[in-house]
This record gives sequence, structure tokens and C-alpha cells, in this order.
Amino acid sequence: MTELVAASPGLLPLPDWAKADLSDLKGHQKHDLISGDEGDEIVETYEQARAEVVDLQTDAGLDLVGEGQLRWDDMLAHPLAVHDNVETRGIVRYYDNNNFYRDPVVTGDLTFDGDVAAELEAAAEHTGSLQAVLPGPYSLADLATDEHYGDDAEFLDAVADFLADEADAFPDVETLFLLEPSLVENPPEDGEDERASEAIDAVASAVDADVVAHTYWGALEEKVYAHLLDADVDAVGFDFVAEQEDNLYNINEYGATDDVALGLVNGQNTLQEEPEAIRERVEWVQEQTPGADFDRAYLTVNTESFYLPYAEFERKLAALAEAASTQEVTA
Repeated sequence: MTELVAASPGLLPLPDWAKADLSDLKGHQKHDLISGDEGDEIVETYEQARAEVVDLQTDAGLDLVGEGQLRWDDMLAHPLAVHDNVETRGIVRYYDNNNFYRDPVVTGDLTFDGDVAAELEAAAEHTGSLQAVLPGPYSLADLATDEHYGDDAEFLDAVADFLADEADAFPDVETLFLLEPSLVENPPEDGEDERASEAIDAVASAVDADVVAHTYWGALEEKVYAHLLDADVDAVGFDFVAEQEDNLYNINEYGATDDVALGLVNGQNTLQEEPEAIRERVEWVQEQTPGADFDRAYLTVNTESFYLPYAEFERKLAALAEAASTQEVTA
């Protein structure tokens, strides 16, 4: 039997009132985006919004509650965008969609910052089931520009060490989701795939919590997946909205971690999934992977969900929670 855990992989949409207030307080230009030195009104607005989305997840019945990453104007690039030794420059398309972020150009050593830990400390006041979210080291390095380290392998190691130091400062969290879409969108080449796995391992080893390496927007190439299994993670996440057959192939051909994260709810489409349909998808995955005997399955939105209108996002969370409410399924 598999324990079902309802969760969301981070970067949640802002409540409508907060979006309107912050539009007035911050403006809409590149220089108006979060830099880490915001005024009191902006800070207080984000604090109120954070408390609301934490309560929303709790009320919806999620087993794990995220901080929300509402301040992450630059999506996964945020931890670098607010760093003192990083300059944010031109606007860059965020993968293959209609969102954009400021190019974080690393110009000095990636020393400890503590921005993400501070967000989690604030969220911990509102929940006892805290889930942390970080960009995976490979994806964060892929989204950034290096003007300091001068070598791709050294830069990846530096990003991994930076994230590990950030994670080490977290309050007690039950689970850490490392978001690694670049492993799918811009897969590492031979040799680099092993380094990517080692970088993920370095971050995972920094926390006393279950770690999920969550991938999305497709399936991993075979060698990349095989190397990812070498990392010290408790679960690998699969996007079963964007791709089914190749994800099933990887699991059946190369095995899997003891736990799994199943991206079964579409984080970029307002079409509402019913709880019964989500449960059927869980059972279908188990039927299609007879060699896997998962101890735990995290039921999640496949991608970050900031793309969604707030009301639709709320309904999707409730559906996930209801789908997981029976707690156990038998393959």
C-alpha cells in the first residue's frame, strides 16, 4: 500500500487583493521588482498574503503546506536575484512560456544570504506541516549567467554550495522540493549529467527532511534519469500532465526511488480536475509500473501554479487534498 500525501510544489499565485495592492505599491517596471530591500508597506503586504496562502492550503486539506514564494518575481531565479553579489540585467524568457525574469549575473562569491530561510521562518508561525521549496542547483545555474567563476563545473558546484548553505538555515521542515525543470528543458550532456546529480545530492544532504527532486515539462532523458537516481533524494517527481509514456518507461526500465511525486494536476490550465479522476490517475500509474512499490506518493500540481487565477488554484488544491484523503491505495 502507498501512502498518499497532498502537496503543491511552490510559487503560488498571489491573492487578488495582494496583486492589486502590490501593483500600486511596486509599479510594473524592471527596477520595481523584488530586490530584498523593500519598504514597510510592501513587506507587510507580502506578510499578510503569505499568511493567507498558508491558511488556504491548510483549510484545503493539504498534508504539506508551502510558504508560497509570493515574493519570487523572478520565479526560480529569485534566490540569486536578491543576492548582493548578483546583478540583475536584461529580461529573459522563462523557459518556453510567456513569463520573463531578470537575468541574474553572478559577479562575486555566492555567499550565504538567508532570504529563503527568513520566508520559511515567517510561514512556520502559521503551520506545523511546513514544506520548503528551492530551485534545484542545475536549473538555477542554467537560468543564471556566470561572470565570476569562469568554469561551468565550478559554477554549478558554487550554486549547489550556496543552496546547501541556504537549506541548512531552514527552520524544521518536513519536506524539501527541489524544482529541476532544466533537467528536462536543457538536459545536461555526458559528464555534466553526473555533476548535476552530485549537485542535487549536495543540497539534499544539507537538510534533515525528505527531499523530492521534482522535474516537469516533459520526461528526463534516460542517462539523466539514471544519474538522478544516484542522488540522495527520497523521491523523484514526474510530470504526468505533459508526458506519460516516457516517464513510465524510465520508471520501468531504470527503477525508482522508494517514494515518488506525481504531477497529476495541470498548473498552467484552468480546467478543473475532479478528485476521483486524480485518484484514478494514481492507480493508473501504479498499474503501469508493476515493478515499483512506492511507500509514499506525493500528489501535486505538475508545475509551479503561479500561472493560475487564484480561485482556480484554490479549487485545484481542494481536489488534490480530497484525492489523497483516503491515504492509501493498493497497486
